[in-house]
Amino acid sequence: MQEKLITNFREIISSIGEDLNRDGLKKTPERAASAFEFLTQGYQQNLDEIINEAVFESDNDEMVIVRNIELYSLCEHHLLPFTGKCHVAYIPTGKVLGLSKIARIVDYFARRLQIQETLTKEIADTIMQATNAEGVGVIIEAKHLCMMMRGVEKQNSTMTTSMMLGSFRHEASTRNEFLTLAMKD
Repeated sequence: MQEKLITNFREIISSIGEDLNRDGLKKTPERAASAFEFLTQGYQQNLDEIINEAVFESDNDEMVIVRNIELYSLCEHHLLPFTGKCHVAYIPTGKVLGLSKIARIVDYFARRLQIQETLTKEIADTIMQATNAEGVGVIIEAKHLCMMMRGVEKQNSTMTTSMMLGSFRHEASTRNEFLTLAMKD
């Protein structure tokens, strides 16, 4: 895959009129290919290996929240980055997920091409499936360079998406508790 990416980046750079022999660009196709592989590594990873049996028995039945998980992704429409933070909550029913695994699940899906709405849903569905939780809530707040650098060029706009499953969807008090705790400064 690396060689094909290098070839394609060479073509892109030369097609905009740049000289690939220019000192600053000599190794750019290789660097860009490596960067793109890293930014899309979610395609090469295995979700079961990421979770790695880090689901533990627990008698906790109160909300578990992890806030402000940084995320970096690429939008599927322009291949430009969007960056932000993700808040994840779930209510266990006998099983809890290792803390770092929640952040790893966010990264696993973020390191792919998609829209923010899909990313939010994928994270929520995966946490629900891994824990068999009573409910899951996921909120992502992100800034999209496709809106900031091109198009409408709005520098201060933030997109917020949410996915509420189970009790987070059906019980207003559960949803409100999550929203209150996730959005506090």
